Amino acid sequence: MKIGVIGFGRMGKGIVLRLIKKGHYVVANNRTYSKVEEVIPQGVEGARTIEELVKQLPTPKIVWLMLPSGPITEEHLLELIPLLKSGDIIIEGGNSNYNDSVRRGKLCAEKGIEFLDCGTSGGIWGLEKGFCLMIGGDKNTYNKVEPIFKSLAAENGYGLMGPVGSGHYVKMVHNAIEYALMQSYGEGFELLKNSPYDIDFEKVSSIWNQGSVVRSWLLELCESAFSKDAKLDGIKGYVSDSGEGKWAIEEALRTNTPFMMSTLALFARYRSRQEDSFSAKLCAALRNEFGGHEIKKN
Repeated sequence: MKIGVIGFGRMGKGIVLRLIKKGHYVVANNRTYSKVEEVIPQGVEGARTIEELVKQLPTPKIVWLMLPSGPITEEHLLELIPLLKSGDIIIEGGNSNYNDSVRRGKLCAEKGIEFLDCGTSGGIWGLEKGFCLMIGGDKNTYNKVEPIFKSLAAENGYGLMGPVGSGHYVKMVHNAIEYALMQSYGEGFELLKNSPYDIDFEKVSSIWNQGSVVRSWLLELCESAFSKDAKLDGIKGYVSDSGEGKWAIEEALRTNTPFMMSTLALFARYRSRQEDSFSAKLCAALRNEFGGHEIKKN
């Protein structure tokens, strides 16, 4: 198929190269055009502007947006819509809030443009191993571009979740589960670190991945991380988040859904960003006030 891809972040480049590898024709655009130039020798057609990208595509035009959620995606979408006609298709594959996807789907529908929201997982490994794709939108639109999803995904790793918004909703929950799993592994290995034994974390990761009920790709990545830095001494314990965990917790509150592990995992990430927690300082001060417990000074 012939498709335009806008955005060359951690997964955008992998999407472009995997599509080329699978025999599709790809026109690519990125604000930093030098990133596009890097892949032109591999068969990608470059476009310096969105308008140029659209002109290079046959009708019906198919454009995949792979951009950070929020204002950047919104800006590109609003620039793209006037360049498209009824029957053209936009696939939005970033980590967007599902409410934004629902609104954007309605905006496109007013112009006769077909819209799919695609929750995309796989990170930097998607190019090699294939992505996991959770798609929301009209079934007929999905059928038109299914060859693209099939080429990008790992075997059996894609599907239509429901109407517009459902793809990003499922991805939101996916990422919240990911938060909890990562926190659980982190706490487990920290307990091993604090044990009276000199534990080889890489070895443990490898053994646990052979038939254990806790085996997973995340655990394989633990093994990989420990192989590079056995005690992670060179890594600062600062954990970012891209928003999905927070959105999932807000959704859990809205629907009265117990969501304890993912909520605690998100708050643990917030704690990781504090050099010295004010709340911990106050707790230490209070213990001193009521019990005369020792206070450690800076």
